[in-house]
Amino acid sequence: MLMKGNEAIAEAAIRCGCDGYFGYPITPQSEVLETLALRKPWEETGMVVLQAESEIASINMVYAGAGCGKKVMTSSSSPGISLKQEGITYIAGAELPCLIVNVVRGGPGLGTIQPAQSDYFQAVKGGGHGDYRLIVLAPASVQEMYDFVDLGFELAFKYRNPAMILSDGVIGQMMEKVKVGEYKKRLTDQEIVERYGSWATTGKTPNRQRNIITSLDLDANRQEQFNLKLQRKYREIEENETRFELINCDDADYILVAYGSSSRICQKAVDLCREKGIKVGLLRPITLFPFPTKAIQSFVGKVKGFLTVEMSAGQMVEDVRLAVNGQCRVEHFGHMGGVIPSPNEVVKALEDNFIKG
Repeated sequence: MLMKGNEAIAEAAIRCGCDGYFGYPITPQSEVLETLALRKPWEETGMVVLQAESEIASINMVYAGAGCGKKVMTSSSSPGISLKQEGITYIAGAELPCLIVNVVRGGPGLGTIQPAQSDYFQAVKGGGHGDYRLIVLAPASVQEMYDFVDLGFELAFKYRNPAMILSDGVIGQMMEKVKVGEYKKRLTDQEIVERYGSWATTGKTPNRQRNIITSLDLDANRQEQFNLKLQRKYREIEENETRFELINCDDADYILVAYGSSSRICQKAVDLCREKGIKVGLLRPITLFPFPTKAIQSFVGKVKGFLTVEMSAGQMVEDVRLAVNGQCRVEHFGHMGGVIPSPNEVVKALEDNFIKG
């Protein structure tokens, strides 16, 4: 099927057995909600689709649905995600699974409707208050926009943790061929009790006790123990769920590090560099949390330097520098405010930083 990235998100939600979508329109992700409204999945699968009165209302509807063990999601773009942050940290604090999609636009503030990657810090460092993490997936194609919906839900329920698809206006608006999967049946209420009854609010009966969903604990010692439990979970996610792609890195003298739409640009930049006799490879993080720290570390001592390419002032570059730990040179190149870098600009930045200098 030929579809936009935003349309692929909607189609994947319907087909993967999603129980409910709660959102609010904002450019450049409005097609997610619009496509769901046109598809009318409530007639096809029973999936609930609701345009809430605000971003704050929509994330709290997600909180409620997730607390019931339902497969629920929302989507927005940068300022809308900012409004959802309190709800997201409550969901993380209650250890509930859900999926959040951010189709990033330029900022700060209302900014522009053009694509950017300046929400990296917000996504991978928590975004809201408290020591919590999201599982963050970064698609680089419309096919991955589709695939990562099911994957995001899988990881969210595996670890009882909110997951985020961090995309941008390029991937959200571009059209590509997508191979869609078969429909998955939504779980019945009884199946939810059987699978998630140990934590979900499925009601008190003679055979089971009620579960109380909350992120509140006024006892500091208990709250510290809970936080330590979360940190152990995040380390487990880092150990088991790190995903990345390597392109032409085996013999590389320099490695570009880029995710999402920037990685597509960098693939062409790698080809241009190779044509000029410069051995360049690309490391594409697929999970931004967990970050492919060990993969980057494995090239220390083998390459002359790393260049991160981001549509931001330089955010992911900090995680690359932490991974390298001062043992190799790391530089950044990017544009901001919705300006998209070209492959030739990436080549020039590499030459200016590492070769001509």
